[in-house]
Amino acid sequence: MQEVKANMAGSVWKVTVREGEKVEEDQDIVILESMKMEIPIAVEEAGTLIELKVSEGDFVNEEDIIAVIE
Repeated sequence: MQEVKANMAGSVWKVTVREGEKVEEDQDIVILESMKMEIPIAVEEAGTLIELKVSEGDFVNEEDIIAVIE
């Protein structure tokens, strides 16, 4: 099981996947917005997104868990 974490604080600008969806290695699943920059958050390994812990508009801190991949 893989936990995808935020690498910096910011607002969730866009969510590009849904729970239950298969994801590929290095696929962007969330785009954060911080200081007017868009920061994509990608999965490290292919799998199935079993839990998405954020929604568009949410604020996350560095190291917050964004999603769980199985």
